[in-house]
Amino acid sequence: MAFSQLSGPDGHDAFSSNAPVYPDGLSFASLRPLRIGWMTGPGFGPVDPEVAAIVRSAAEALQGPGVVVEHVSIPALEQDFALDVFNRIHVMEMKPAFAAATAGRSPDELYKMAKTMLSLPDTSMSDFIDAEQAAERLRDGFAEYFSQYDALITHVLPIPAHKHGVDRFVIDGKEVDATYLQGATVPLNVTGLPGIALPFGKSREGMPVNVQIVGKWHAERTILHIASLLEEVSPVKGAHPSL
Repeated sequence: MAFSQLSGPDGHDAFSSNAPVYPDGLSFASLRPLRIGWMTGPGFGPVDPEVAAIVRSAAEALQGPGVVVEHVSIPALEQDFALDVFNRIHVMEMKPAFAAATAGRSPDELYKMAKTMLSLPDTSMSDFIDAEQAAERLRDGFAEYFSQYDALITHVLPIPAHKHGVDRFVIDGKEVDATYLQGATVPLNVTGLPGIALPFGKSREGMPVNVQIVGKWHAERTILHIASLLEEVSPVKGAHPSL
């Protein structure tokens, strides 16, 4: 009911989606089984093997009567790295707003995200158009995937929960900066797909690891249903941080 009220443009946000009212193609009383794919790459950047194993275990926990689970790949994510596409598009869409919001502020008052955004060079018009075309290819790639599957299970972060203030990480033997932590979530920003995250395990050090359920456009009902199924079998259901 909440999503039915929130959907569609509100007259103030130029990026809001003008969603038609149509069924998402899945009735949970239907005899058609749910088809769910899972992946941790390639296309998302490096992923810690421990995280990848938890994503796989989450997907396999859903396998059963009425649910078909398969390991998948989405070639479009390998052709166009979504994080690069995001940076080229959103520098020019967000930088003017950051500049206006921080006008008159000293650098010491600015959060790292604002400093980073303002320090990035402007995207040229040709690069911006190339990035928009790449975003369309990513949408097409996901559209092809969702013509066969109802949902996708991935990681949220490529590592377990980490300390604050860390700028660089070594993930599966590769050193990357902190922006790479967005590798599996930025594709949703670029394409407008809905996603939901929930905890499904802990690292060897006891740090939480979340998985992400991605659905087709305007199919929040489907991923909320799958999340409820996954929550019931989560090995960390009801867990709380230690005092």
